[in-house]
Amino acid sequence: MKPIFADDAAIKRATKLLQQGRLVAFPTETVYGLGADASNPAAINRIFKAKGRPTDHPLIVHILNMESLNDWALNVPESAKKLAAHFWPGPLALVLNKKPDVPFEVTGGQNTIALRIPDHPVALELLRAFDGGIAAPSANRFCRISPTLASHVEEELGDSVDMILDGGACGVGVESTIVDLSGDTPRLLRPGHITQQQIEAVLQKKIIVVDNSKPSKQSNNSEVRVPGMMALHYAPETIAVLCPGELLTNIIRTLNIQNKKIGLLAYQFNPSENRRMHLLCMPEQSDDYAKTLYTSLRDLDSQQLDIILIEQPPQTEAWKAINDRLFKATINYSGQ
Repeated sequence: MKPIFADDAAIKRATKLLQQGRLVAFPTETVYGLGADASNPAAINRIFKAKGRPTDHPLIVHILNMESLNDWALNVPESAKKLAAHFWPGPLALVLNKKPDVPFEVTGGQNTIALRIPDHPVALELLRAFDGGIAAPSANRFCRISPTLASHVEEELGDSVDMILDGGACGVGVESTIVDLSGDTPRLLRPGHITQQQIEAVLQKKIIVVDNSKPSKQSNNSEVRVPGMMALHYAPETIAVLCPGELLTNIIRTLNIQNKKIGLLAYQFNPSENRRMHLLCMPEQSDDYAKTLYTSLRDLDSQQLDIILIEQPPQTEAWKAINDRLFKATINYSGQ
């Protein structure tokens, strides 16, 4: 499916497709989403089929305004109203208790639902024209690199999507922060562009940060499931390894001896040996790095390499979302 520039005519056509239960990919400020009518179970199931995504994985529902919270969530708490008023439209998804009539297909069988207002003119115009909630996970195959350009969606999903709205490059580049407000204490379930400190400043209290870097092998039905929690996620087809910068010289030398074709996503490291290497130098500011991360990974993944090395960025709060995505997209260097 070829992307179509998101003008008024395209928005009108996309709206009709959504009303018919079809799939429309569209840009948000984070990544491109694969959208369907969130109130239509058959349409939601088409998302899972197109992505190859397990049906027990919940979807984020995109809404147009704060008033729409009451259409989907039961007993919206004050904490949700505060965060929504401060950060919406924006890259923050709030997990709330769902209303009884919300389809379990969109919540992965849970009694909670994730909601957000996207900060992108095309997404907002589509929501305005559709006049309803749009369920939209990232428009890529399950666990693979998220799309930040319309062309990425075309490459990933082809004709399994009925329309791709082209709204240019995504401005943030990594998925939204997810905060669970369904219980007594707010919990940060997925890091994103909006940080823990920013959320705590608005709520005026500490929140629990859930460590999902080592997912439990045992299922816990009391835990709220949200997107992006798989041990392997956002991953290229090529083996990717996350490495400390000080180890890269020796790793590259060893791989060169083995005649391996290497890709390197470098943060500050400047290799002296670049034989058989495809090098991409990344920005040193976290926001700029995030904008180019998925496009850069896709570039390296297309080069028919034996391995992709990724230099570990700083492990600070500003880089938390990026490190989360890199950790899940790679295997850690074992030193062997």
